[in-house]
Amino acid sequence: MTWLHLVMLVMAVFRLTRLIVFDKITWFLRKPFHEVIEETQEDGSIGTYLHVKGTGVRKWIGELLSCYWCTGIWSSVILYLGYVYIPQLALPVIIILAVAGMAGFLESFLK
Repeated sequence: MTWLHLVMLVMAVFRLTRLIVFDKITWFLRKPFHEVIEETQEDGSIGTYLHVKGTGVRKWIGELLSCYWCTGIWSSVILYLGYVYIPQLALPVIIILAVAGMAGFLESFLK
């Protein structure tokens, strides 16, 4: 693996993890496992809390999907295995995620 591929993989994992854990577009993946609870604070603002639904496997998946570090590990494994075993399919996905990840990183850094 070259340093360029490693950097691309790092940025792709960063973006995929954020996509799964935080982005609204993937809420449908988290919805069966999470419940969003809104509470009005003393100052009148609304606080939002995430509650993991269920027990057993359902709760485990909910915990996984709410943990940036946990999801990052699994994203790393999936993208790396794709890179090693099916590079023709995985590399375009990795490149797209890496470019989006770098754009997101720059956006946050330059604000």
